[in-house]
Amino acid sequence: MTEDGKPKYFSLMEQLKSDILSGTIHPGDKLPSENELSRKYSLSRHTVRKALGLLEQDGYVEAFHGRGTFCSEKMGRIKKSKNIAVVTTYISDYIFPRLIQGMDNVLSENGYSIILKNTGNSRQKEAKCLEELLQKDIDGLIIEPSKSEMICRHKNLYQNMDNLGIPYIFIQGIYSEMKDKPHILMDDCEGGYLVTRYLLELGHRRIAGFFKADDMQGLKRHSGYVKALQEAGIPYDPDEVVWFHTEDRKVKPAIMAKEMVQSGKLPDGIVCYNDQIAVQVMEELEQLGIRIPEDISVTGYDNSLYAQRGNGLTTIAHPQEKLGEMAAELILEKINGVSEQESRVERTIHPELIIRGSCKKII
Repeated sequence: MTEDGKPKYFSLMEQLKSDILSGTIHPGDKLPSENELSRKYSLSRHTVRKALGLLEQDGYVEAFHGRGTFCSEKMGRIKKSKNIAVVTTYISDYIFPRLIQGMDNVLSENGYSIILKNTGNSRQKEAKCLEELLQKDIDGLIIEPSKSEMICRHKNLYQNMDNLGIPYIFIQGIYSEMKDKPHILMDDCEGGYLVTRYLLELGHRRIAGFFKADDMQGLKRHSGYVKALQEAGIPYDPDEVVWFHTEDRKVKPAIMAKEMVQSGKLPDGIVCYNDQIAVQVMEELEQLGIRIPEDISVTGYDNSLYAQRGNGLTTIAHPQEKLGEMAAELILEKINGVSEQESRVERTIHPELIIRGSCKKII
């Protein structure tokens, strides 16, 4: 027995399994011989042989007489766990409870349970989540990528998912180098276009934008903002755009809104990345004596509970529960081997403008 009470062969099996799942040992690699493992871990050959036998039984390695033991090319799972892993950037607030509820509605009806994790929109935490999930019994993965506009530095972990035959789908964003993987996205470019065009229709001409720089949604919504301005014949002014990142999202928008007021360069309308940012900007402006919508119109995105406070926030509807249901239906299709051609799940959610009291027509 080891110090943690596990049999020595089991501890060795777990170590080798971890090396395989983390990518230290790749599919097709030859494992050290029984003698080499015996010396390295100070174990008997019988103990080593027992550990390798368990790995072979579970499909992680293949033994060939006279050649040795190799990491399996397929590493297929033998049993179904009926567990689906769901990894989101956040869990407890904003749109996520309803998103997860939508997934659970479909998955529980089909006999599946959810293993829920969140990354805080950190790529390091995302990699850690994937490493942990690769060592659990899961039949599929639904994931919202962290900082999706940046290069994925842990693509090997997704490749390990492929090697294990674990299907996965992306929601609300996808890494640029993995766009061939199954995903469900909102048409964020169209959403950004709709809120900006609405302000233009109300007579606004100096429209600022507050956008998130490190995820796909932010860049797409910015693209829609630019498209609407161009259609209206208004030149794009980069000085009217505030870019922020995950790390400064709680402070920078308010600071920049205050700077606009103090510099005397307050626009007559603001398009915000989402409802949270819109509320932050509005609260800062109101503290400085700026009235909404009398002095300035503000729009959000997501139609969250934030958008329903007071006179309400003009925003874009985000069907969180529907997206969750669509994601669950798609991962079940992947588990059941349904092809792209046979899939019945829509891959794009089209935005809808929700008009409330945060905008006013300029006379």
